[in-house]
Amino acid sequence: MYYSVIKEYDIANGPGCRTTLFVSGCRNHCRGCFQPETWDFTYGQPYDEKTQRALLDSLEEDYVAGLTLLGGDPFEEENQAVLTDLLEAVRERYGQRKSIWAYTGYLYEKDLCKGGRKHTDVTDRMLRCIDVLVDGPFIEEKKDISLQFRGSSNQRILDMKQTLETGCVHLKGAQ
Repeated sequence: MYYSVIKEYDIANGPGCRTTLFVSGCRNHCRGCFQPETWDFTYGQPYDEKTQRALLDSLEEDYVAGLTLLGGDPFEEENQAVLTDLLEAVRERYGQRKSIWAYTGYLYEKDLCKGGRKHTDVTDRMLRCIDVLVDGPFIEEKKDISLQFRGSSNQRILDMKQTLETGCVHLKGAQ
């Protein structure tokens, strides 16, 4: 897996001060995407053990609320195994003290659930680690800069703990 950038002290992609990993690789190719360079699966730098250690260490301070995964798309098949290892390492080291957010252009029920086109042998493990999933493609005609933590009005903010517990999609906060 490759990644384009790691942003520490990010306050735009989830609540509080966060570390954000922008992975490379996306097949959605949304018109108006703010990072089309990340569509390329080999854009940026290779992700390795040193990268993972740096990410884990960046979450150490109490003022860091958690980790956010962006892209590219974290749920491309090529990215899921590496990211599952990272998310499980975050949970092992920090438990629930750090929240995990992930953004995807895919839809939870259609693409990520069992039988979905992006479901792999690690997708369920990955989803169990995530507190909040922002799903849905960016749609330029539905762009709304007044929305918190999403770019277009079709995108949803899902409470993954509630969604997985009940088997029904639970939206987080005001949509």
